[in-house]
Amino acid sequence: MSGFDETLLEEAEETVRVRFVVNGRKVACEVAPRETLVDCLRNELELTGTHAGCEMGACGACLVQLDGRAVHSCLMFAVQADGAKIETIEGLTESGVIADLQAEFHRRNALQCGFCTPGMLVNAHELLSLVAQPSREEIRDALSGNYCRCTGYEAIVDAIDAVAKARSGSGGAI
Repeated sequence: MSGFDETLLEEAEETVRVRFVVNGRKVACEVAPRETLVDCLRNELELTGTHAGCEMGACGACLVQLDGRAVHSCLMFAVQADGAKIETIEGLTESGVIADLQAEFHRRNALQCGFCTPGMLVNAHELLSLVAQPSREEIRDALSGNYCRCTGYEAIVDAIDAVAKARSGSGGAI
């Protein structure tokens, strides 16, 4: 093997230690420098609620909250998130902050196969954190980065709208 080939092999085997606070728990992982955050969450931490869909940031299945903002974890290397606070769908569920959204998604059949649902819920949670009572157009705009093949979106918009109204006390029935 030439020196060039050995160098490439050594670089391919190199790992970096990263530390995060994931769902309120301090964790450390050894990752390849080019390992994506979604792969780290799923493979190293076994948090499989975050889905790897298109791997291009177009479908929204990989959304997580990073330092309070929804990000596409397929577009980030895990090393870029070193030191960050990450909330996955599992953490948002365990904390109860999206319980009303989950219940309304279920009640309105705003989920079918479920593949897009974690990303939709992360996105809806961020939207409702930023805008207490978004219009239906604002909800649709916020969901424009989430792709769903099953529902046709109307039930999802209805569910988010109902939760926003219920949270603000303006007549949404949950």
